[in-house]
Amino acid sequence: MTELPDENRAAELRNKVVDQLKEDGTIVSPGVEAAMRKVPRHLAVPEASLDDAYSTYNAVITQKDEHGNHTSSVSAPQIQAMQLEQAGIRPGDNVLEIGTNGPNAAYLAELVGPSGQVTTVDIDPAPADRARRFLSETGYTNVNVVVADAEDGVAKFAPYDAIVVTLGAWDIPPAWIDQFGDEGRLIVPLRINGLTRTYGFIRQADHLIATSAYVCGFVAAQGAGSHRQQVMKLPGEEDITLRFDEGPPGDPSLLDNVLNSARAETWTGVTVASQEPIGSLQMYLAAQVPTFCFMSTNPEQTTGKIGPTGNSWSMVAIDGPHFAYTVVRRDAEKKTAEYGVHAFGPDATEFAERIADIFRTWSERLRGTDGPRIAVYPAGTPDDRITGDRIIDKKHSRISISWPTAWALLSMLLVIALPKGWGAELPAS
Repeated sequence: MTELPDENRAAELRNKVVDQLKEDGTIVSPGVEAAMRKVPRHLAVPEASLDDAYSTYNAVITQKDEHGNHTSSVSAPQIQAMQLEQAGIRPGDNVLEIGTNGPNAAYLAELVGPSGQVTTVDIDPAPADRARRFLSETGYTNVNVVVADAEDGVAKFAPYDAIVVTLGAWDIPPAWIDQFGDEGRLIVPLRINGLTRTYGFIRQADHLIATSAYVCGFVAAQGAGSHRQQVMKLPGEEDITLRFDEGPPGDPSLLDNVLNSARAETWTGVTVASQEPIGSLQMYLAAQVPTFCFMSTNPEQTTGKIGPTGNSWSMVAIDGPHFAYTVVRRDAEKKTAEYGVHAFGPDATEFAERIADIFRTWSERLRGTDGPRIAVYPAGTPDDRITGDRIIDKKHSRISISWPTAWALLSMLLVIALPKGWGAELPAS
């Protein structure tokens, strides 16, 4: 076969990406389709091959720190298209992008058109310079490139019709809320209990409500908005690491030598198929237990108290002196996996069944739905002004998580057609 010139091949790959994203339901609007067919994203990452630049579901990492952690990237086309659809950008809009590298700002510029304005901001001069060069090379002159800590937004060009955050945020600072208009949209990959979803928020009275949520992964925020997970060893177990996003249990000493107690084991009867989205399951479990975290183990050094999890990490539930983690057993022929629970503590059998019942409730009531209703209130909002099943307190905000009642769920299923979800695959073995 004759080799195509690079630009012809880039256009071919670009169109192939868009075709895939239309087929899987990510791209649904003509504007997003046209923008993604036009912008030559490969010019922003000249160090990457064309195949890598146009990988539909993989980001191109453009910068790492001294520890090998990713500090900047050009997001996968799927993720970019997902957020652009969430944002609902219209011609003439004024849009702020938080976190930059170039191509996404160009997509936004295409969507707002010549009568609109785009501002893109990054705390790091390197990706900002990369974006500036790319936008200049490709002719997008209506984009303001700013180097600043985006914790404060960019007040100079506010108010915005939409703010699109392209970095992983642990909280929503007041400036972001203040700088988008009453009819505006805030798109942000927000981490709750270690689980990141890109949420589409709109304003409702004194708070925000999410109108969409999709599983995603982003490079974490730097600067004032950075938030490190708290890491601790399970007391008495040097080879078992626990990672907490919202803080460890109030008294970790209650878990001293918890693995020396008898282990209770139960299988939930809840199976998931390969490629089935399980994002709502993870969020439901995280919201139903007093303390939720993730566990990683060293398989070569563990004592055998932790049984095979079928996974390099496990979801963990903690309640006082009780400790439980999830396991999976796979059916290779059916391409499914069943969830189980191993529990320790003075009432381990009861705790194991309690966690297993959370899985069963999810399967019976919530499986296949969009997940919970997420609302964001300012920090300091009294409990009696917040509705929800669980409140997560952060620095700037109080996040309410509400799960539909049986009647509300039935009504929802009757009146709307659920969109194709994006979710995590089965945990890796």
